Amino acid sequence: MKFLITNDDGIDAPGLAALVEAAAEFGEAIVVAPDTAHSGCGHRVTTDAPIQIRERRPGWWAVSGTPAACTRIGLWQIVRDADWVLSGINAGGNLGVDLYMSGTVAAVREGALIGRPGIAFSNYRRQGGAFEWQRSMRYAAAALRTILQEQPGQQEFWNVNLPDLSGIAAEPDFRNCPPATGHLPIHFEQHEGGLHYRGSYHDRPRCPGDDVDVCFSGHVAISRLSVW
Repeated sequence: MKFLITNDDGIDAPGLAALVEAAAEFGEAIVVAPDTAHSGCGHRVTTDAPIQIRERRPGWWAVSGTPAACTRIGLWQIVRDADWVLSGINAGGNLGVDLYMSGTVAAVREGALIGRPGIAFSNYRRQGGAFEWQRSMRYAAAALRTILQEQPGQQEFWNVNLPDLSGIAAEPDFRNCPPATGHLPIHFEQHEGGLHYRGSYHDRPRCPGDDVDVCFSGHVAISRLSVW
């Protein structure tokens, strides 16, 4: 099995290294990732400028484009025979409405549009918490082990959110769940001549059993999604 792996935090992000380590248990991992961070870029693609591609080391390609552009280039030129597109592990959650803003999720959605199934991985963190990438890697590998046994439908992909793992000794459950439908709280403050967003991610609405509720309750939220 061969994986095209990308992210939106940039090729040097520790979450990307953790995902590559998790995927190595199941097959060959080829990285085609942005050379800089593109967090929150959504499904924007790079079409108005030349895209530079540089091989950092064998199997690791840095691209001067967005995550969705990395998927396009990866499947068009570098890993044409990729079986799956993986993205992440994002430093922060991608829950509910985040699906429409996340570059992490857009990378696998682009793969699904092209005809390759994919899985986006993100790791929620409470304010003041710390990422534990080795634990994140283990839970990402466990999610991969389960999802890779399923038969993906046409233009389907998965969104996986790991909970805040800092200070949690118990092993989280893996739960299939739908994305939350509520919007994030929105608040702006006037500062230095402009408006600054001051919404609280953890105060977002949640309903029992949706991905926000599952992840905020300390469990791994797995959502199976379709492009259309």
